[in-house]
Amino acid sequence: MKIYIGCDHRGLALKKELIAYLKEENREVLDIGLENSEADDYPMFAFKLGELVRDNKALGILICGSGVGMSIAANKVKGIRCVRAVSIDDAFKGKNHNGANVIAIGSEVTTDINIVKEMVDTFIDTNMPIKEAYQKRVKMIEDYEA
Repeated sequence: MKIYIGCDHRGLALKKELIAYLKEENREVLDIGLENSEADDYPMFAFKLGELVRDNKALGILICGSGVGMSIAANKVKGIRCVRAVSIDDAFKGKNHNGANVIAIGSEVTTDINIVKEMVDTFIDTNMPIKEAYQKRVKMIEDYEA
């Protein structure tokens, strides 16, 4: 499965580290290709990544200082359900309970790279909702969005 990754200037170092890690793990990771600068704006990264994830039926990883802005912006893209995760449990439940296809991580919130790697692995490897109650709730969101 393709995994798109993007960040604003506050997430650049973590993005580079995650790309190297994911490639070592033989994951198909694609940088969304937008240039970073001190004056960049997180919504442009979230919107582009969201469209790529939606259009290619892929997964996405977004990184900013807190993960909050990226999550808010990504969730504006039709077809995207982005979880802002600060724990492995958030990553699991975001995907398994809520059908998230994008994870937003705060580079200044979760600073232990081993926890970040485990959150990302959990998010990638977890199945989408299979319980009927979870599927029903995701469908309600999709129907409202439409």
